[in-house]
Amino acid sequence: MISRIVIGANAHVELTDAIRSQRPELEVRGSRYTEVSAGDLAWGEAYLGFKRPSLPSMGSIRWVHSTGAGVDGWLYPDELARDILLTRSSESFGVPIAEWALARALAISQQLLDLHMQQQQRVWAPRDLARLAGTRVLVVGAGDIGTHVGRVFGALGCHVSGVSRTGRGDPSVFHTLSPVSGIGTLVGNAQYIVITLPLTAATRGLFNHDLLARCNGAVLINAGRGAVIEQSAIPTALQHGWISGAALDVFEVEPLPVDSPLWSDPRVMISPHISGLTTTQGAVSGFFECLADVERGVTPKWAVERERQY
Repeated sequence: MISRIVIGANAHVELTDAIRSQRPELEVRGSRYTEVSAGDLAWGEAYLGFKRPSLPSMGSIRWVHSTGAGVDGWLYPDELARDILLTRSSESFGVPIAEWALARALAISQQLLDLHMQQQQRVWAPRDLARLAGTRVLVVGAGDIGTHVGRVFGALGCHVSGVSRTGRGDPSVFHTLSPVSGIGTLVGNAQYIVITLPLTAATRGLFNHDLLARCNGAVLINAGRGAVIEQSAIPTALQHGWISGAALDVFEVEPLPVDSPLWSDPRVMISPHISGLTTTQGAVSGFFECLADVERGVTPKWAVERERQY
């Protein structure tokens, strides 16, 4: 049985209160993940948080529940010990990430940033605006998040294709579906490429120099993981017109270093990893859903498959 919970998160106060209100018999210690101590981990049995504490050992922790959908922080650069159960949030981040991606695509097609700059200078600047309807959108990662993304773009009249590990997905959302192995022939036909992939050994660096060179002027939108793209190749891709712009919410190193050329490139829209934020209710609901399975002695539905790495 699990009775001692360590929370390492910025919202540790809210998470602690929510857990105690539903299960007052559980003992809970909460702090920011940067402040979790070796003593906390030696005391605890379960750990709730998105990021791994900067400590050499997880102490007595037998179960880690990630409050996010992505668990690469628990697998890279060093994999969490195999005898520790690893689960992930059951919260769907599809709606907020779909809204984030659509907002960026519309901002680019409607030239909102340039129009705002002209407004600040009191310049009347008529121009033709591109329509999003009728464009070809390639969603790379056709799972729950990618399906939400495809659905909102499709609702505006875009032709949406999907890429997934298996080549399967929701046929009511995606006009065509392909495995990742076929992506090299697909990126050149898309005006918008939306990445929602998790970070695994297979997806790390997928969008490398060679694949970016095939993108034929597409707008690259990344809400998956920064390391899925060879970040150092993005300026080259913009310079050569392989991509016409980029909207990036995730990066290889976060926060994005102040000396990165991406900050000052007007063709790049940057946001600080906020496209799909975990909610307190979602984090706690997922934790209790997994806890119920743990207490019944069964493998939780949201247990991470270490071989797939998500």
